Amino acid sequence: MKTIILSLFLMMSCVLVKAQQTGSTTKEETEVTAVVEKLRAAMISGNKTELESLVTDDLTYGHSSGKVQNKAGFVDDISSKRSDFKTIELTKQSVTIQDNIAIVRHILTADTNDGGKPAHITLGIVLVLKKQKKDWKIIARRAFHID
Repeated sequence: MKTIILSLFLMMSCVLVKAQQTGSTTKEETEVTAVVEKLRAAMISGNKTELESLVTDDLTYGHSSGKVQNKAGFVDDISSKRSDFKTIELTKQSVTIQDNIAIVRHILTADTNDGGKPAHITLGIVLVLKKQKKDWKIIARRAFHID
């Protein structure tokens, strides 16, 4: 009997270790990642309705220059193409969730054409999302220069 119990304990330990090593993604992490992808696509397209649906009314959107915008300013700059993203690639993304708050970190590499001036940028980004009812919404964003 002791052998059976020990064997079951060892098998369960192996399964748990393997699950931690594979870094299995939770349903919430998948939902948050989908919101980030929708934001990426909406920032390229400039779709005002989509942008508004992804962020909270009290959004704080921080740029790498130090400029901070609210929801209206962020949506207006992107949808009017004053801030014009031609491409956006997100790499090295991590998602941390605690209760109804998610923190997403990634590297954003993009081609822009703000004011008719083409540029290539690489920035570190931190997004904070809050679950409101059943939807994850972006409540804060901060960009920073990386070496």
